Amino acid sequence: MLHNLLWLVTVVVMALVQTTWPDFLTLQGRTPDLTLILVVYFAIVEGEERAMFTGAVGGLYQDVASKVDLGHNILCLALIAYAVGRLSTRLVTEHPAVKAGLVFLACVAQGILYTMVLYVQEPATPVLGNIVTVVVPSAFYTALITPLVFFALSRLFGGRPAPQGSIA
Repeated sequence: MLHNLLWLVTVVVMALVQTTWPDFLTLQGRTPDLTLILVVYFAIVEGEERAMFTGAVGGLYQDVASKVDLGHNILCLALIAYAVGRLSTRLVTEHPAVKAGLVFLACVAQGILYTMVLYVQEPATPVLGNIVTVVVPSAFYTALITPLVFFALSRLFGGRPAPQGSIA
């Protein structure tokens, strides 16, 4: 119960920081995707189910705070959460470079997916220009701060939870 409450507060606070303090986080005109870092963290540590819930809650907050139609961020983050959760079971994810690389790939995939959703609704969207000038630089910045955020989250949540169930 306490773990779930801490998780919910963490997701809402990170989404709040990302949407209300973008100038504080901006570097060279790009802002890191803190919600995506949370999604990848929970995909690695607790699996795709918790990551998808993280994507849904964080994406809902981002959709409400931004000027896009409701559901864009939810859809993109939930799909990325599932993919990263499934992929992380096949990787050795203890090394910080692997975690940062996974965040980078997830950020690029989420950015491409989000741009495609925007393109379907508004065909005048400059898809390639958006990917090259916004998605990739933001993905690098997000991956760059990943070790710090993962360290803070592992301290907050105590690392990997113990396996549940009994040995029979």
